[in-house]
Amino acid sequence: GGDAAVRYPHRMALAHLRAAGIVWDPSLPPVAVASSTELRILERQLSTGFATVRTTSMGRLFDAVASLVGLCHHAEFEGEAAMALEAAASECVESPRYRFDLREVASAWVFDPAPLFADLVADLARGMSVAQISAHFHAAVALSIVDLSKRARTQTGIQTVALSGGVFQNVKLLALAVGWLERAGFVVLTHRRVPPNDGGLALGQAVIAAYGESP
Repeated sequence: GGDAAVRYPHRMALAHLRAAGIVWDPSLPPVAVASSTELRILERQLSTGFATVRTTSMGRLFDAVASLVGLCHHAEFEGEAAMALEAAASECVESPRYRFDLREVASAWVFDPAPLFADLVADLARGMSVAQISAHFHAAVALSIVDLSKRARTQTGIQTVALSGGVFQNVKLLALAVGWLERAGFVVLTHRRVPPNDGGLALGQAVIAAYGESP
């Protein structure tokens, strides 16, 4: 429920597993770390929607994967789980092993991570290393960005892509996305003087507020 999911990434992992139709097997790290009582409560919440909040946050997806591979179940600070996942990924070479289901819903493109979670759980069962799984996950996110950009270019002719949002503090993800986008013929804009996360958001809000003031 709400902020608790940020503090306890295993809750995000359990929510994503359920959404993907994957059984909460006790051998999976986020299931193993939760008590039977917590699992019953979470199952009830997810079934009814009680005290739950929908989110499209990429950061929460990173949290879920970090818990699923056993890196972080209790975050002491914002971004801890995602940072652990990035650190693990830096140890291996990535490949396009995982994929998102990119589909159009109500005139908007939606990344459905269900296929990714299914493949990731299978790799865990096969004993693939956490580092390798983390690297493959980063590649999947970067490639989904390229895929979406190509679709947008086909529709609009626009060939400039701006990468913004807190997830682009992740150096590995940023490098992969920029490299693959440029190879696909895009001009890529990234942050230099303003941070891509909440600091940049606050500046943007200030600019909008300033434009809204009377002369």
